[in-house]
Amino acid sequence: MTSSEAFPDDLLKLQEELHRAYAEHRAYLAGLPWSVEPIKGWVRGERFSHRGDVPDSPGWSEEEKETVDRMWAEICGLAIAVVDHPHWATVAREDVVSARMKLKKQARPAEDPVETEAA
Repeated sequence: MTSSEAFPDDLLKLQEELHRAYAEHRAYLAGLPWSVEPIKGWVRGERFSHRGDVPDSPGWSEEEKETVDRMWAEICGLAIAVVDHPHWATVAREDVVSARMKLKKQARPAEDPVETEAA
């Protein structure tokens, strides 16, 4: 694949959707309690001294668990669609990895929504 060769529009769109879905998943996880199941926290030095104080976790609700599962299923489906796209059959086997990296870089949004929300 030469640097001037373009990726098909539908493949670019799939990769962009994959980036978006993964960023939304990370952002959603960041807003959830640190443990899926309810668990007591600890004070620095009690268990993991390098982490400092950790508050109790109420765990995730069933709705939160279902949302995470649904989001992850979407990510998996998009990843499969990108990998199985017919375009890859036109790329020389030894160039597939570098072409895949170019696709990921070309389709990545200018601003990561997770970092934008945190600012």
